[in-house]
Amino acid sequence: MEEAPALKFGLLKYNGGGDWYSNPTALPNLAKFCNEKLHTNIDPNYETVEVGSAEIFNYAFMHMTGHGNVVFSDADAENLRLYLQSGGFLHIDDNYGMDPFVRIAMKQVFPELDWVELPFTHEIYHKTFEFKTGIPKIHKHDGKPAQGFALIWEGRVVCYYSYETDLGDGWEDQEVHNDTEEMRTKALQMGANIVQFAFEQ
Repeated sequence: MEEAPALKFGLLKYNGGGDWYSNPTALPNLAKFCNEKLHTNIDPNYETVEVGSAEIFNYAFMHMTGHGNVVFSDADAENLRLYLQSGGFLHIDDNYGMDPFVRIAMKQVFPELDWVELPFTHEIYHKTFEFKTGIPKIHKHDGKPAQGFALIWEGRVVCYYSYETDLGDGWEDQEVHNDTEEMRTKALQMGANIVQFAFEQ
C-alpha cells in the first residue's frame, strides 16, 4: 500500500490583479522532481491558499508568483507575518514584472526587515545540487543577473525571493516555454534546493 503524501505545497493567492495563478504545471513538476531526487513524499496536487486565510498554517511551504500587481490588506500582511514567524516558509518567484509590487507588499509584512542578497556561499546553493555561482538564470527578462534575496527573521530565512530568473517557468512542462532540457533541469534542481533548505534550516 502506498503511503499518503506527507506534505503538500501551497500556492499563495493574493489581491491586486496580478496573475497569482500563472505557471499551473510548475508546482506539480517540482513536487515530482523532489520526490524522485530527494526521496521526499510531496503531493503533486498543490493547494491554492488565500494570503489572509487560516488555511495557510496547514502548509509548511508556500509559493508565490505572478507578473503584476500585489496588494495585501493589513489583515493579509498580519496573517502572513504570523505564518512566517511561526515556522512557515515562502518562496517568491518573480515571473517578470512583479518586483516593485512584491517589495511594497512584503514591507507591509515585515516593515523592520530589508531584503538581503544571499552570497554564493549560502547553503541554499549547496544542498543536494551545487550552484557555485548562485541562482541559475533561466529566462532573459531584462538581461540583468539572476539574484536570490531573503528576509531573515531571528536568524531564520522566512522568505526566499528569486529575481530576474523565473524558476517557475523552468519548472513548467517543456512545451509551455520551450526551455531546453538543461535549463529545465537547472531550474528544478534549484527549486529542490529551496525546498530542502526550507525544511532543514
